[in-house]
Amino acid sequence: MTQQEGVQLAVHGMNCAACVRHVENALKAIEGVDQAFVNLATAKAYVTLAPHARVAHTTLIQAIQKKGFEAQLLNESNELNAPAENQKALAKEAQQKKQAFLLALILTLPVFISDMGSHLIAPFAHWLHQQISPYALGLMQASLATLVMVVPGRDFFLLGFNALWQRQPDMNSLVAVGAGSAWLYSMVALFAPFLLPAGANHLYFEAAAVVITLILLGKYLEARAKGQTGEAINQLLRLQSRFARVWRQEQWLDLPIDQIMIGDRILVRAGETIPLDGKILQGQSHVNEAMITGESMPVYKSTEDTVIGGTLNGNGPLEIHVTHLANQSTLATIIRMVESAQATKLPVQNHVDRITAWFVPTVLAIAGAVFIGWAIWGPGLNYAVVNAVAVLIVACPCAMGLAVPTSIMVATGRAAQLGVLFRQGDALQQLASVQLIAFDKTGTLTLAQPVVQDLFFNEDIDATRTLSHIASLQQHSEHPIATALVNAAQAKSLPLSAPSQFHTHTGLGVSAQVEQHHYYLGSAALMAQQGLQPSAAQKNQFEQLAEQGKTVIYVARDQDIIGVIAIMDAIRPEAAAAIQQLHQLGIKTAMITGDHILTAHHVANALSIDVVYAQTQPGDKAQIIKQLQANYGTVAFVGDGINDAPALAQADVGIAVGAGTDVAIESANVVLLNNDLGTTSAAVRLSQATLRNIKQNLFWAFAYNIALIPLAAGLLLWLTGHVFSPVYSALAMAFSSVFVVTNALRLKRLRVNPS
Repeated sequence: MTQQEGVQLAVHGMNCAACVRHVENALKAIEGVDQAFVNLATAKAYVTLAPHARVAHTTLIQAIQKKGFEAQLLNESNELNAPAENQKALAKEAQQKKQAFLLALILTLPVFISDMGSHLIAPFAHWLHQQISPYALGLMQASLATLVMVVPGRDFFLLGFNALWQRQPDMNSLVAVGAGSAWLYSMVALFAPFLLPAGANHLYFEAAAVVITLILLGKYLEARAKGQTGEAINQLLRLQSRFARVWRQEQWLDLPIDQIMIGDRILVRAGETIPLDGKILQGQSHVNEAMITGESMPVYKSTEDTVIGGTLNGNGPLEIHVTHLANQSTLATIIRMVESAQATKLPVQNHVDRITAWFVPTVLAIAGAVFIGWAIWGPGLNYAVVNAVAVLIVACPCAMGLAVPTSIMVATGRAAQLGVLFRQGDALQQLASVQLIAFDKTGTLTLAQPVVQDLFFNEDIDATRTLSHIASLQQHSEHPIATALVNAAQAKSLPLSAPSQFHTHTGLGVSAQVEQHHYYLGSAALMAQQGLQPSAAQKNQFEQLAEQGKTVIYVARDQDIIGVIAIMDAIRPEAAAAIQQLHQLGIKTAMITGDHILTAHHVANALSIDVVYAQTQPGDKAQIIKQLQANYGTVAFVGDGINDAPALAQADVGIAVGAGTDVAIESANVVLLNNDLGTTSAAVRLSQATLRNIKQNLFWAFAYNIALIPLAAGLLLWLTGHVFSPVYSALAMAFSSVFVVTNALRLKRLRVNPS
C-alpha cells in the first residue's frame, strides 16, 4: 500500500504480536476502514480507507489510544522524513529502555544478592542473618521489588491489565500476571503468613524483580538492534543533498533544495553529489550511480543525458536542467517503494496472526491449570506459584510480532542496495518459490541497440534509394528496428522524405506511402496477409540470416517483395551468466519474442534457455504466461516495454528492468534499477534467503518458547527435583526476541553472487 492510497500512523508502546493484533482490530472496527496492517518492526500502522469513505485522522488515533498505545499521523509533509524520524524514535526508545533497565538493575541487585546469595553461599547467609532480621530483610526486598514494578516496570502492568480488562490479553498481560502473582504471593507470605499452609510462606520478591529487569534488558537490546534494521533507508536518505548551486539573478547561488524549481539550471562540480534529477545542459563526466543502482562502474554522461539525484559526479563540472523536485525524484520514489514493501503483510504473516490470536489465552489457561494441579497434588502451594509464573513468563510472544517484519525490513533495504526494488512486499515471498522465469527478448535479453547488418535487394532495385525510402517510412517510430533503419540511412547521409498513409500492422510490421511507392516492412505473416509470396531465393536468404540470430524483415514495394533486411541486436554481455545462475537455482527459463522462430532459437541456444515462444503477437504474452503457470506453477516475467505490461501483471511476479517504460514499471512487482540481468538471480537468492530467515525467526519465536512450557510447568521439577525458576523464563523470553532481530540483521551482510 502506498502513502497516497491511505493513511500512515506511527504507533508507540507495542511490544508483541498480540499488541499488533489489538491495534489492527481497533482500526478495522472503524466504519470506513477497508484494511489495516500494523508493523511491529517499523512501529507503524498502514490504513486503507474504503472508496469514498471519510474517516477523520483523530478517529484512528483515538481508537489506538483506547487500546493503551500512543499514535501520531504521518502525513505527506513528513513522508520522506519519516524514516529518519522513525530512526530517531527508535534511538530515543532504546535510550529510554536502557535507563529503565539500569534503574531496575540498581533496585534489583540488593534483592537478588540477599536472596540468591543466602541460598547459594552458607557463610554469606549466616553473616546476613546476623546483621538483619529475616522480617526486615523481607521488608527491604518487598520495598525494592515494588519500586521495580511501579517505576521501570509500570508499563507492563498498565498495558497488561488494560488488555486483560478488554479481554484481549497480550505479552504485557503475561508479564503483569506472572510477576504480579509472584509479588502478591510474597506480600501475603510476608504480612499475612497465617493465610498460607504451613511451610508455604516463601518469598519470591527476587523472582518478580529479576523477571522485570531481565525483560527490560531484552527490550533494550531488541530496541537497539531494531535501530539497525532501517539503516539501508537511512543510507538512501543521506544521499539527498540539502543544498544546490542554482543560477538565479544572473549569478550562482547556494539554495536549499526545497527552493529549487523544475526548469532551474544547477551547477554540479567535480566530486560533488548531484542534488536533483535532471538532464545535462552542458559538460561531460563519469557519474557513479552505485548508491542508486548497485552498479559499481561509473557511467559516462554528456549533453542531453539524464542524471539521478544522489549520485556522485566524477571528473567534470555539469550544468543540469532540473526535471524533478526532491519529493518526486528517483531517490524519493525508491524510498517510497522500499517503505511500501515493508508495509506489506506477507502471506506467512497471516499464519502468525492466526496463531497469536489464541496463543496468549491458551498460555493463561495452561498457567491456571498448572497452578491448580500443583496446588492440589504438589508438595506445596509455593511450587504451584513458581511453576505457574514460569509458564506465563516463558511463553511471552514478544518475538512473534518481530519474526516476519524485521526480516522484510532488512531484506528490502539490502535489495535496494543491490539495485532491486520490491514494489510489493509479498513479491519477496513469491519470488522465492518461482519455478520458471520468462524473459522478453528485445531490450531485456538484448541491448535494444539493433544495427542493420545485411541488405539484400533484387538486382533491379536501387538499394540506396530504397534504404532512404524505408528510413523515411520509419523516421517517426520509436521501435528499435525503426531506429536501426534510420541510423543506417543517416550514416550514409541519405535524405528522408515525409511518408503518408502510415499504418501499423500490430505485431506484424508497418506500411506507408513514400514518394510514388507504397511499402510494406515486416514479417512473412504480413506479406501473406497482403497476398505477397517471397521467391525461393528470398525465403532461403531469410532463413539463413534468421539462423544466425538476426531479426529479418521482408521489404515489399507496391505489389512485389523486393528484398530482405537483417538487423542484429546484440545479446547482453551478462545474459548467459544470468541464465546459468537461474539454472543453478533450479529455475527453468523461457523467452517470448515476436522474432522468427529461427532467430529466436539461435538466441535461446546461445543462452541455454529452456522454453521458446517465437512469432508471438504483443497481446499473446499474457496468455503465454498463463499457459506457463498452468505447466510450471509459479512464474515470473522480466520485461521492459509498454507491450510487456499485461504479461508483467499476469505473472506471479512481474520484474521490470529500470530503463523500461513507466507503464512496465507500474505493472511490475519488482524493479531492477541497474538493467543487469544478473540482478534477477540476486533478487531470487535474496528472497530465498529471506524466507529461510523468516522460518528461522518463527522457529525461535514459537518452538523455542513452546518447548520450554512443559519444563516451566513442572516437568523439570518432576525429572530432576529442581524448580524451573521464573528467572530462567525471563532470560529465555528476552533473548528469543533479541535473537530474532539479530538473526534478521544477518541479511544485511548477505552475499547474493554465486561466486
